Amino acid sequence: MALEIAPLFAPIPGGPELLIILFIAILLFGANKIPKLARSTGEAMGEFQKGREKVETELEEMREAGFEEGEEEEFRAAQAEDDDDFVDTEPVTSEEETETDTEPN
Repeated sequence: MALEIAPLFAPIPGGPELLIILFIAILLFGANKIPKLARSTGEAMGEFQKGREKVETELEEMREAGFEEGEEEEFRAAQAEDDDDFVDTEPVTSEEETETDTEPN
């Protein structure tokens, strides 16, 4: 009785498959937009990496500090003050605003 193990992931595409995927991407996005798309994807991955590293360092600092009762709240308050430097440039819209914009009069 032979037991077969199913792979958890699909195989990684090789040379011909990558060429087909690249050709389809060029057809969908156009040759001019591919570099912009790759650049924005790289920037997003970099921002994600920075965020992950920040969380990892905060967790490590918490572990090293060996918090006693009450000290964790002080640490979180100090971290919240550091986060005040972040400026969100995206406009904020609520669902009510988007629904009223699309409703016919």
